[in-house]
Amino acid sequence: MSPDPASPGSMRSADVVNEEIRQLACAAWGRPFTDAERARYELLVVEWAAADRAEDVEAA
Repeated sequence: MSPDPASPGSMRSADVVNEEIRQLACAAWGRPFTDAERARYELLVVEWAAADRAEDVEAA
């Protein structure tokens, strides 16, 4: 399971999370997400957005 995005120092990079999103989408290619996949996707999107914001702050 992914680290808790709210925990300091445990955030994965946006690129790493994006790759996991891509893998999830590819695994479900041609069919709708199951309830478990949809829940995982939603968590990953939140994690990705937090990582992306953190990377923007670091770059500034």
